[in-house]
Amino acid sequence: MHVAFFLLLGGALARFLLRHPGETRTPWIIALSVVLAVLYAVPSAGAVRGHAGLSGREPARDRLPAVPGLGWLAAVVAVWMVLVLLAPSFAWCAVPLFYTGLRTLPTRAALVLVVVLTVFVVAAQLRLAGGFDPNLLLAPPAVAAIATAVFLQMERQTARQRALIDDLIRTRRELAAAERRAGTLAERQRLSMEIHDTLAQGLSSQQMLLQAADRVWESDPGKARAHVRTAEAVTEHNLDEARRFVHDLGPADLARGTALDQALRALARRESGERLTVRVHVDDAGRVPHVPERVRSALLRIAQGALANVREHSGARTATLTLTLLDDQVVLDVADDGRGFTPGEPPAASPGVRGHGMPAMHARASQLGGTLTVESAPAEGTVLSAAIPLESPR
Repeated sequence: MHVAFFLLLGGALARFLLRHPGETRTPWIIALSVVLAVLYAVPSAGAVRGHAGLSGREPARDRLPAVPGLGWLAAVVAVWMVLVLLAPSFAWCAVPLFYTGLRTLPTRAALVLVVVLTVFVVAAQLRLAGGFDPNLLLAPPAVAAIATAVFLQMERQTARQRALIDDLIRTRRELAAAERRAGTLAERQRLSMEIHDTLAQGLSSQQMLLQAADRVWESDPGKARAHVRTAEAVTEHNLDEARRFVHDLGPADLARGTALDQALRALARRESGERLTVRVHVDDAGRVPHVPERVRSALLRIAQGALANVREHSGARTATLTLTLLDDQVVLDVADDGRGFTPGEPPAASPGVRGHGMPAMHARASQLGGTLTVESAPAEGTVLSAAIPLESPR
């Protein structure tokens, strides 16, 4: 639009100089043309610089070009009107002035200015033609109407687009905040499950071993020292587990590519003692090395949590870990001969400490698209079954 204004101004001046050479008003026409060009150019250049210097990261409301003041607009219109009175060929410079007025003034005031400029253009063109011409009477209002309609439609579209951009930015911020919250909750759940299945269970084992050593410290020192050594081994294993889950690694029993059945047997040896004997049975052991790492880690953690519940709540003498590999899934069953419980009424947790074991096991299975079921009855023991697809979702 700025380029169009200067082209129209230059064309009108050239037309006047070619058709009216040597007239007394020529110096005034040239001087007023220069003044009008300078007046129009100063704020226009500032608006262009404003566009060029803006960053794409700035809010939409800050990306608008600078709007000139009312005094400037009045000066431009006044100089233009004098030029049109001296030379009617300058009338077509009104078209860029329509847009300038629409940008500068409120809508109603801008429409009044457009009407005034249009009437002035029609009068100037009819005077230049020297008589009545329907085309000169109708063409300027039509051009003004089209220019105004285009501008107002663009303004409405810009406002809608700005609102959509603001909504998009707000939605992206809310989504980013929700993702951060989800990530925080997921990390909390991971740490909670890891602490429950490693540190808490290990500390519980150490407590029972040290209590047993204390009971026989005087009567059977050899047995007491054996309990202490076992507690020391549990402590060492727990320390290794803590280091690994801090770094989001798998269980220590699965380090260096250990197969799942071997890890379950190592777990069974640690959990076996005077009060509880843990056995491991594996169906189709030849396929065990092909179980995905995430599935191995989840099943081992589930086995740890299940045996902790057996040791602390069931009063069982024996427990059996059964690993079964089917065509599309791997199943781990943990069965005990303890006191059992009524389904829907799990055994009471130790006050202030337990209560996270079953939710953690359910979460581990569901994260990999698997299921966890528990079957039990009073005085008939308990069977926990975890089934996880071999092709688990990421």
